[in-house]
Amino acid sequence: MHRLLTDGRARAAAIDPSHARLWESVAQATEGGKRFRPALVSAAHDALAGTSAAAAAQVGAAVELLHTAFVIHDDVIDGDQVRRGRLNVSGTFTAQARDAGATPEGAAELGLAAGVLAGDLALAGAIRAVATCGAATDAVGRLLDLFDGALHTTAAGELADVRLALHLGPASLRESLAMEEQKTSAYSFALPLQAGAVLAGADEHTVERLGRAGCLLGIAFQLADDLIGVFGDPAQTGKSATSDLRTRKQTPLLIHASTTDEWAEIRDYVGRDLTDEQLLEARRLLTSSGSRGFVEELAETYLAEARGIVEDLGIPSAIVPALSACRPGLVERKEVAA
Repeated sequence: MHRLLTDGRARAAAIDPSHARLWESVAQATEGGKRFRPALVSAAHDALAGTSAAAAAQVGAAVELLHTAFVIHDDVIDGDQVRRGRLNVSGTFTAQARDAGATPEGAAELGLAAGVLAGDLALAGAIRAVATCGAATDAVGRLLDLFDGALHTTAAGELADVRLALHLGPASLRESLAMEEQKTSAYSFALPLQAGAVLAGADEHTVERLGRAGCLLGIAFQLADDLIGVFGDPAQTGKSATSDLRTRKQTPLLIHASTTDEWAEIRDYVGRDLTDEQLLEARRLLTSSGSRGFVEELAETYLAEARGIVEDLGIPSAIVPALSACRPGLVERKEVAA
């Protein structure tokens, strides 16, 4: 990753200082992540006795750059200015323009443009890294097909997320899970597992089944993340514990809650800003209604099925801890007074 970013920094600097700052914002956006996507590429490659470690490392970095592109664009779509407790690309360029004397509208416009363009640069960098990874020609072609498929699937999931947020009609649990599978599973889990398998020369059945395992793992990951989005400690997670409730995000947690007897009370805490006391009460109701437990059990079910596929393939068990490590830890359950 360092080498890819350094190469991009040199190309950007050769154009002009403003563009160099834009690429620097891409480099900064890659910082602070868990790097589990590259770890999955290497884990799958090594578990299948691959001999292309250098190519696996570069493709892993490509997956991380792809993630960076999606994160930057996701912040643009959501209108967010902060990521991981600091200004993101759009926020940085907005603040710089405002400090330079731009109007609030003009500064926001520059920040929006910077976010779109920085995400595009990260996306192009990811594809270039795959194309130049040094693997055999047929393997590179297969990898590019996998990246292209992940791009299309993730775009569909992102659009579905925005569409569901319009609340044009009640969303079903199936729709919500499908959106989460498309938005998260395809590129964060299925893609790196399959890429590692391709680089190891695995047969198509193994590649396909690892893709399925990745989809299941991704849903488990997202379900856990949804719980963190309500029950987590923002100081530890860097994620708001009220945003999902305020924006009425149609997560499986809230969709399940809407079918319970407690919904008449829960919905009073949805769609508005909450005080600390109100958040505690919303958490209590989401727990007593059984919605929290339902999502926890569902996440564990998906995770167990993903592990089962890997084990059925006869892949060494060393990859199984790598699968579990990708999932956000389910937030510590504390007894809530009835």
